[in-house]
Amino acid sequence: MIFQVASMVGAILILTAFAAQQFQHLETETKTYQMLNLIGGFCLCITAVAMRQYGFILLEGSWTVVSAWGVWRVVRARA
Repeated sequence: MIFQVASMVGAILILTAFAAQQFQHLETETKTYQMLNLIGGFCLCITAVAMRQYGFILLEGSWTVVSAWGVWRVVRARA
């Protein structure tokens, strides 16, 4: 049950970032956009690990790493 909740939260976060960017409410080079993707990807990656879904571990693990790099890049650019 907890993994279903985590996967729903992760999917909602990623889809929120995507929709906000598509409707031009959120720029990709913002901390908010990157954090939504980072947290969403992490939630989905944890769920994939628990369910031993190796393809999704690769996908969501990569998504999380790339999003972490995006957060780092945005934070560094503001400093």
